[in-house]
Amino acid sequence: MNQTRREATNNYYLSQPVIFLWIGFVGAISFMEAWLKFRAPGVTLPIGLSIGSLVFNALNKVEWIFTLLIALDLLLLSKNRKRLIPALFSVVLVILIIQTFWLLPALDARIALYVEGAEVQRSPLHIYYIGVELIKVATLLFAGIRILTDKKKAVFHQ
Repeated sequence: MNQTRREATNNYYLSQPVIFLWIGFVGAISFMEAWLKFRAPGVTLPIGLSIGSLVFNALNKVEWIFTLLIALDLLLLSKNRKRLIPALFSVVLVILIIQTFWLLPALDARIALYVEGAEVQRSPLHIYYIGVELIKVATLLFAGIRILTDKKKAVFHQ
């Protein structure tokens, strides 16, 4: 195996699995657990909301670990300096910042009010959260597929 081929196949060796693991986490939690828990016998709305808050805050912490691993790969480990993958990662980073510092705290505040028995007005926050989750997953998927296709091209064109 020549040096160029070896370098091409080593690009994003940390980002690639992390991206697909991240997609799996978000898919399982945001698009499955979030609404299924309310169908379980005995799970009331306050209990379901409390569980959801706990799970989504844990997911957010895991997403920051994934973010750090991908940033480490992009900044220090990857030899590939194409701009598309860092640009896609930047979109995901902005979404994660919005979720961490605005959406999750705002949703948690609404949950606390609801659990206390206060009347909570309708809000588009859940729709915003779902929207940015969809954008985040689509962006991660595009980045992951792009990494795979770049690796495949590099291996087969050497």
